[in-house]
Amino acid sequence: MASRWLAAGSVAAALAAAGACARVPAGRPPATIPDPPVATSRPASSSGGDALAETALAWVGAPYRDGGSDPSGFDCSGFVQYVFAERGLPLPRGVGEQRHTGRPVSPTDVRAGDLVFFATEGTSASHVGIAVGPDAFVHAPSSGGRVRVERLSAPYWSRRLVAARRVVEEAVVTPR
Repeated sequence: MASRWLAAGSVAAALAAAGACARVPAGRPPATIPDPPVATSRPASSSGGDALAETALAWVGAPYRDGGSDPSGFDCSGFVQYVFAERGLPLPRGVGEQRHTGRPVSPTDVRAGDLVFFATEGTSASHVGIAVGPDAFVHAPSSGGRVRVERLSAPYWSRRLVAARRVVEEAVVTPR
């Protein structure tokens, strides 16, 4: 799938383009996140965690719009719903409903395609993103922002992480 908003590149390029590395102290390189697999021939119905991460990363740079759920602008839950729908997986629209989708996973077990929830207003989940690896997620931030990649370990996000949910279970292939 060709990137819609980010020139062909890696997660590191997405982090740099989104300004997510701006908080790295001078002289200290940012942590490296492996690139998600490139799947230009993968059908839209492919719905594994890596495919969801790839689709989410393709929207880095898309504008934020309050209440938005399409490419003209996304809010956080509209972005998540749209990405999952592109992979043939229906999700409810709101953060509260998405918070009860799938099964809970430990924050230490987060992997590509998992939903990550944050308490940005009060103590309950009010923001959602899609994990693209064990320490990174893509989300549509508040007004004036653009879809971008952030680190789960960043102080702001790590203090506000309240839940992670796995909606897509990867198929396990056992040798014969």
